Amino acid sequence: MPSFKIDTSTAMVFVATAPEPKMANKKTGERAIDRDTSAPLSTVGLLISDEGEGNLYQVTIPETGYPEGLAPGMPVKVVGLKARDWENEFNGQKRHGISFRGRDHPGGLTMTDLTMWLEATAGLTAAGGVGYAKVRAPRAYWALVGLPTALTRFGFTYRSTMDVCGLTVQPSGLRAFMTRNVARREVQPVPPKIRRVRGTSTGLRVTLRLPAGLEPADVAAASERLRHAWGVHSVTVVETKPGFVELRMTGYDVLRRVRMPRKAAPHDMIVPVALREDGTAFERDYRKAPMALTLGANQSGKSMYQHNLIKGLAQLPVALVGVDCKRGVEQSGYAPRLSALVTTPDDAASLFGILVAEMEDRFDLLSKQGASEIWELPDALRPVPVVVLVDEVAELFLISSKKDEERRERIVTGLIRLAQMARAVGIYLEICGQRFGSDLGKGATMLRAQLTGRVVHRVNDKQTAEMGLADIAPDAVPAASLIQMDRPGTAVAADTSGGWSKIRTPAVTQEEVVAVCRKYAHLVPDLPFLEPFRPYAPVAPADAPSLVKPRPVTE
Repeated sequence: MPSFKIDTSTAMVFVATAPEPKMANKKTGERAIDRDTSAPLSTVGLLISDEGEGNLYQVTIPETGYPEGLAPGMPVKVVGLKARDWENEFNGQKRHGISFRGRDHPGGLTMTDLTMWLEATAGLTAAGGVGYAKVRAPRAYWALVGLPTALTRFGFTYRSTMDVCGLTVQPSGLRAFMTRNVARREVQPVPPKIRRVRGTSTGLRVTLRLPAGLEPADVAAASERLRHAWGVHSVTVVETKPGFVELRMTGYDVLRRVRMPRKAAPHDMIVPVALREDGTAFERDYRKAPMALTLGANQSGKSMYQHNLIKGLAQLPVALVGVDCKRGVEQSGYAPRLSALVTTPDDAASLFGILVAEMEDRFDLLSKQGASEIWELPDALRPVPVVVLVDEVAELFLISSKKDEERRERIVTGLIRLAQMARAVGIYLEICGQRFGSDLGKGATMLRAQLTGRVVHRVNDKQTAEMGLADIAPDAVPAASLIQMDRPGTAVAADTSGGWSKIRTPAVTQEEVVAVCRKYAHLVPDLPFLEPFRPYAPVAPADAPSLVKPRPVTE
């Protein structure tokens, strides 16, 4: 039978299976012998890859034609590889096929030279580095690989993707006439016009001009289909102005390892506390949402949210008032930066009464100056903003005996009055708890209705999620109910506009927050009405050496 030479000079060849003896008679164990060299024959499995195609071959080579120590995965070089047709008859049946044979050493199967080793190693290293970067350094992977790939896919498939997702409209009569009669082309549906494409460190931003007949809700409804079509992690639709929407695509799960944007810093009455799933910072803006409610079960990350909030507020010129009825175990460490701290329901009742009186005094000031809120006053007359941080609000509502009803009534009345009117005078409420509904008693539902901002972490039951979100953003309830336990700090943030987003707070220890409170202790304002509740703040030990010199004891 004729033989044919196979050229492997441009191929990458790897050992697939280690050499095994080739038998002439398996029953007797007789080895097959090479007729030319009388050397025993062996078979080696080789994976040959060339021009994007890979094939597995069983090659017969004399034992003297390959080095010792061949193992699967090793790159090798084949010299003199030949293919030969064969045909025989066995038990009355004809069989045929192709056998592969390598020449004897030094030309059969040899270890590759240094250049081939370097090429193979470099390729494997690059592939491993890309895989490592995708898991451990997603920002670098997105900048080097993900962003160019996403831009290419978006550019080539934009029109067809919009068409299959139902985000196209029929062109106007004039445009259809010009296309059909002037351009001599088929009239096609019109997708939203791309106004701007901008890459970011976490994803891609695309601004679209919506044609007549489409609204932002149509694009938002197709966001999941767009995510799969363009191969990104998520697509969020934001209306920037009438007729324009922005597609905020994230190339990877930014909530897996939270890294706040560099420009996110506390300013005015705005505190960045978490990261949204679209890569932007979630900010607690007290001018837009003066009163807020934060819910979450144990170990859900609710305390982490408070850590980030207090860390940011401590850097602003505001008065911080803490209400911690767990004997101050959560907030006592922040004493250097607190203007007031109460740790029992009785003290809380007195504090809310004083805050209501201060609110009325500030209203008198606004009335005299002809202003509707403190931000219209000049700096010299403007009172200091006050942020009241209530931890575990249920402790203020629950009573153990009938004699505590009067105290509870005073607390609830004070909270409701502050929630209804205190925004104009610069007094803001931050209510936190595990559950907050009508089962707490009279006044709970009325107070909740006044809390504009809502942040719901992982909860133990769907009813708790509904208490925080159902009245302002019903679509967010399922998302809050599905938060995983292994992702503490993840929450759903919503407001009375109906919009909501998934967020996650960065990990901040209580020691870090305490250090920030000590650093900015000089920002504590002088407010006489809060002086009775001013907590004791121990002075931190100085790092400088003591000036007291020891004197030996003499008899």
